Amino acid sequence: MKMQAERGSGRMKGNAMDFLSMSCDEFTEALASKEPVPGGGGASALVGALGIALGNMVGNLTVGKKKYAAVEARIYELMAEADLIQKELLSLVRRDAEVFQPLAEAYRLPHSTPEEQEKKDLVMEKALKRACDVPVQIMETVCRAIDLIAEFSSIGSRMAVSDAGAAAAFSAGALRGASLNVFINTRSMKDRKLAEELNRKAEEMLDQYLPKADEVFLQVRKSLQAAV
Repeated sequence: MKMQAERGSGRMKGNAMDFLSMSCDEFTEALASKEPVPGGGGASALVGALGIALGNMVGNLTVGKKKYAAVEARIYELMAEADLIQKELLSLVRRDAEVFQPLAEAYRLPHSTPEEQEKKDLVMEKALKRACDVPVQIMETVCRAIDLIAEFSSIGSRMAVSDAGAAAAFSAGALRGASLNVFINTRSMKDRKLAEELNRKAEEMLDQYLPKADEVFLQVRKSLQAAV
C-alpha cells in the first residue's frame, strides 16, 4: 500500500473490490497514480500470484509426458496446492486495499486537543495492526509458493526451466515488497512489543526464503548459460 497516508488524503480510485476486474492497463495506471491504493502491498500480492502461476505453468508442461511419468502424481499435487496459493494471493490484492482505508481515515482524524489525540492514537493503533496483518499474510503465502516453485524447478520439465526461474524471481520480489509494508506500519505502532514481534517474523521469512528463491533462480541461470 502507498504509505505515507498523508499523501493518500484523496478518495480511493474506484472500489477496492474492483482491482482484480481491471485490465492490465487499468491496474498499472491505477498503481502509478497518486491514489493510496493499489500500492506496494497489493502489487506484491499480485506479483506473488504471477510467480506461482508460472510454477503451475511448469507443472502443466510436465504432466502427460512419458519422460516425467515417475513424478506426474507429485506434479499434480503441487499444481493443486499452487492453485490454492494463487487464489489466496489474488484475494490479498483486494484485502490490502480494504485494510488501508481505515488507516487513511485514522491519519486524518483531528488531534488538536488531548482528548482528540487520545482517540486518534487508539484508532491508529487498531488500524496499524490490521494494516500489518495483510502483508504478513502475503509473505507467509509467498513462502509456501517458494517451496512449491523449488520443487517444480527440481522435478518439472526442463523445457520450462526458464519459467521456474522467473517464478522464483517474482516470488523473491513479492516477499521483499510485502516485507516493506510490514516495516513501514510497525514503525508507527505504539505497541513496540507487537511491532518487534511482527518485524522479527518478517525478517525470519526473508532470511529463510529469499536464499531459497535466489538459489532456484541462480541454478536456472547457470543451467541455461551452460547450455550455450
